[in-house]
Amino acid sequence: MNTCCIKHKKHCPRDLTCIPGVGPSIQKDLYSLGINTIADLENKNPEAMYEQLCRQQGMHIDRCVLYVFRCAVYFASAKELEDKKLAWWWWKD
Repeated sequence: MNTCCIKHKKHCPRDLTCIPGVGPSIQKDLYSLGINTIADLENKNPEAMYEQLCRQQGMHIDRCVLYVFRCAVYFASAKELEDKKLAWWWWKD
């Protein structure tokens, strides 16, 4: 994760891997959901995104993906980012 992106998320709007917890695999999943920029995540419903991804892949996906989606939506939507909320596990059920 690029810490510069955390402080200046508007400077890397197309690099979804700047989002904490998002690596190449999750980035690919986000692309499959039509999410191509950080701004595309603003105010999205992470649960709906997770359910759509499960339907697309035709199987149950590990809930950790849901937690990463929650973190990603927070990252994209929050005006001020809290460090503790930038860990995907903070978003567990």
